[in-house]
Amino acid sequence: MSALLFSPLTIKNVTFKNRIAMAPMCMYSSFSEDGHTSHWHQHHYESRAAGQVGLVMIEATTVMANGAISPQDLGIYSSDHIEGLKNLTDGIHNHGAKAGIQLAHAGRKANYDGRIMAPSAIAFDEENRIPDEMTANDIQELIQYFKKAAERARIAGFDVIELHGAHGYLINQFLSPLSNHRTDDYGGTKENRFRLLKEITEAVTVVWDGPLFVRLSADEYHPEGNQPEDLIEYGRLLKELGVDLIDCSSGGVVRTAIETYPGYQISYAENMRKKAGLLTGAVGLITNPHMAEEIIHNGRADMILIGRELLRNPYWPLEAAKSLGAKEVEPPRQYLAGWM
Repeated sequence: MSALLFSPLTIKNVTFKNRIAMAPMCMYSSFSEDGHTSHWHQHHYESRAAGQVGLVMIEATTVMANGAISPQDLGIYSSDHIEGLKNLTDGIHNHGAKAGIQLAHAGRKANYDGRIMAPSAIAFDEENRIPDEMTANDIQELIQYFKKAAERARIAGFDVIELHGAHGYLINQFLSPLSNHRTDDYGGTKENRFRLLKEITEAVTVVWDGPLFVRLSADEYHPEGNQPEDLIEYGRLLKELGVDLIDCSSGGVVRTAIETYPGYQISYAENMRKKAGLLTGAVGLITNPHMAEEIIHNGRADMILIGRELLRNPYWPLEAAKSLGAKEVEPPRQYLAGWM
């Protein structure tokens, strides 16, 4: 029997050739510090597509100049960024993979010389600056920047958009009671804290009809923060808004110890899939092909997002195919002699 890890998955109008995705990972390689792609990005992402992942999700790409995690992050806040991003999607498509982009804003965790902003004027920790509390106008401007970024992503040829609502960045800061102390319509209740992500999602779907993912931190590892059941509630709401898949990660809102081990976040994807009724992606130290196959085979998630293992081994999917006996998977024709 063929390995289900290598079975196709169709979401809306896009078919992924297998269930393996490259998780978004910052490369800190926009050497001009203006958000543009570099030769490194082209080599890095295209080589993983050649390694036969089904989806290459590029790194957190900021929708505003003041939202970068580092000065070397990619940006999509200007039409000038489209050409370089189009070169990335063309290279990824040349190897039969689909291209995804993670739209993000770092909020209080931004590394930016000018004004940084967040739902509340609370620094991430003692080493970070206190951000400005966002005004109503700031919020509406941010929503429009996400919408414009989605339009540019479509022009640049991306197949998937993922909204970054995890790891303590701006959307996550609004979702979490640990970082959101507002008393207006964007703070207080769960419904109010969800409002920003709701309105961003609604704005993006006006200009984007392809697969839409959202990355969420399913556990904030703090007794006063969001718990896994809270995020399942948000997952149900996102499904109603047209989101197709929840990329289930965890942590990042506050500094706290996290016990990590192989597959430590799989249960978040499994519970979200069962209780919220939508597709999920599993991530978190999934390095063994048989573990990945078990997750798909037992219906615990629909897609496996591989991170650091793909940094170590761009051809992990080919090796996984050999380990699982998925003979229908072929390397690039130029590499056939080495993989026979």
